[in-house]
Amino acid sequence: MPLAFILLNVETGAEKEVLESLKKIPEVKASYVVYGVYDIVIMLESGTLDKLREMVTKKIRQMDNVRSTMTMIVMEN
Repeated sequence: MPLAFILLNVETGAEKEVLESLKKIPEVKASYVVYGVYDIVIMLESGTLDKLREMVTKKIRQMDNVRSTMTMIVMEN
């Protein structure tokens, strides 16, 4: 199953709200608010690479208060 880590920048003060929305997505296997350049890190697992891409582009990036994302697809684990 394709696995990716996604780093999100969100609007200031919206971290908890975005985190709670992400936790409702079944493909999000782990999610954390972090300090540093990014605000939230999630682990996303999907049945296919196309489904994973769709989740990122049509669900996560379209969420309110998400400013930007960086997706890192796992090649080997």
